[in-house]
Amino acid sequence: MKERRRTESYGCEFSRRIRYERRENEPPSIAAAVALARYRDEDVTTASTRLYDYVDPEALDALFADTHNGTTRSPGTVEFAVDDATVTIDTDHVEVGPTG
Repeated sequence: MKERRRTESYGCEFSRRIRYERRENEPPSIAAAVALARYRDEDVTTASTRLYDYVDPEALDALFADTHNGTTRSPGTVEFAVDDATVTIDTDHVEVGPTG
């Protein structure tokens, strides 16, 4: 069996991008954590990066939640950097790719 080696730059040297389709009722913060773990080829439960060190998960979820009177928010996008990766969250998916 061939041993896999992980590099510090993860998938960035190949300009690799991960697209993760959010499941129905899946909070954006959970989807972002899963997408980031997949980008880094890690299990989300043991990932080396903690999302809350970069963005407030509750605030992120609130940006995509219905308003207090039940009205659906207009579609939007949130983007932020996590080390050497850029995380882009849309209403139905999350993309993670190299910064720059």
